[in-house]
Amino acid sequence: MAETRFLPDDAATAALGAELASSLRPGDLVLLEGDLGAGKTALARAIIRALAVDQDLEVPSPTFALVQPYRAAGQSVLHADLYRIGDPREVDELGLFDDPDGIVLVEWAERAPELAERATLIVTLAIPAGGEGREVTIERK
Repeated sequence: MAETRFLPDDAATAALGAELASSLRPGDLVLLEGDLGAGKTALARAIIRALAVDQDLEVPSPTFALVQPYRAAGQSVLHADLYRIGDPREVDELGLFDDPDGIVLVEWAERAPELAERATLIVTLAIPAGGEGREVTIERK
């Protein structure tokens, strides 16, 4: 079942991130989809900061590192960005599922379509006509 929302600003994105974080469980895989600039990294930051209970936590984009690891509430949280992978088979080498109890957030997951089968949550962000705010579709599997 999918739910669609409008996020008018950064505060609304942070609030959604906190809401999603509160629903995540060990082993969850969250796919963050959308065009460049749609807000995937901003939402991932909000989720990670909420999980870590640290609104000032530095959460850099994993675009070049591909995967950024965190510890939050005693569990592993991985933030991955697949934009730069050349072949979906490269995902296996990233170790995203080495900790079966870890929470994994993946940007540009469409570059590895097989991840959709494992996903527990798919969040699609879009820039609406006019460019203000974001439209978000949340699909829980």
